[in-house]
Amino acid sequence: MKNASELTDFYYKTLYPTLQELEEDRKHLRHRIVVVGIIYSLVVVLIAFSLSSFIAQSPDFLFFIGFGYFALGAIIYKFLIKDYTTEFKQSVIKPLIHAIDDKLSYNSNHHVTEHIFTRSDLFSEPDRMNGNDYVRGNIDGTKIEFSDIHAEKRHKNSKGQESWSTIFKGLFIVAEFNKNFHGKTLVLPDTAQSTFGNLIGNWLQSNNFSRDELVKMDDNNFEKEFVVYSSDQIEARYILSHSLMKKLLDFKNKSEHPVYISFIGNHIHMAVYYDKDLFEPSVFRSLLEYKIAMEYVKTLHLAISIVDELKLNQKLWSKQ
Repeated sequence: MKNASELTDFYYKTLYPTLQELEEDRKHLRHRIVVVGIIYSLVVVLIAFSLSSFIAQSPDFLFFIGFGYFALGAIIYKFLIKDYTTEFKQSVIKPLIHAIDDKLSYNSNHHVTEHIFTRSDLFSEPDRMNGNDYVRGNIDGTKIEFSDIHAEKRHKNSKGQESWSTIFKGLFIVAEFNKNFHGKTLVLPDTAQSTFGNLIGNWLQSNNFSRDELVKMDDNNFEKEFVVYSSDQIEARYILSHSLMKKLLDFKNKSEHPVYISFIGNHIHMAVYYDKDLFEPSVFRSLLEYKIAMEYVKTLHLAISIVDELKLNQKLWSKQ
């Protein structure tokens, strides 16, 4: 597997002619979006102005105009960038993934299934889920799949009005190993202690009735970042060796985002929370910027490298 530096070289050297063509398309698209945005905004302002007397009597109507403005604007924006996004993923993301390992397959429209997401037990069961940029394959004997995912929960108020909240948004990875775990072990971000301090945080963690038993680890740095729950205390400590805790801590620091992990059956599930679609091209930033390239490369490399890191423990697990 190529390292991050080799992938960055591949991005610039092998893909550069494609990037230059896409960069021209991006500039034209940016100009088109600005023009359409100005015209669209003027039309909405004119409509609001023509309804000013009605708005004066019903100020709430202005809220609906504002909501409609942003909602329709988002739809128009998605429509305008659709072809550019598709071209970017096929011309840049797909070759990058194949550069990591040519046995990996990529489908920009699919995602990890809802069954696998729910099986991980990292989050509550979603009422709807979508995603994209699905990668699947086999790396040195380990089956892996991952994709962007957006899972949501439906709510209804006393008036029957429906709303949606995000359960998880980001990169979801699942890897299959030969070892079967007897119990279920979850490694979650330690939000209670970091928010409420050690005393109250520990109490909240110990009394989390939605999870199995709290497992205290003997690595202070790991404990500052993660909280561990398991149905099998002995197995949890066996799985989370000092070596693996250090790797997970390093992974969390590299990703710079909340990380959730579960060990269930013969699968490891990992979710990295992001607040954006990871492999969508930015229309307002150049594809030739080093920082932009590194974001794509870094994300892909992190997803693949964690499996490579975890494989070091496979021999240990198989002895159990």
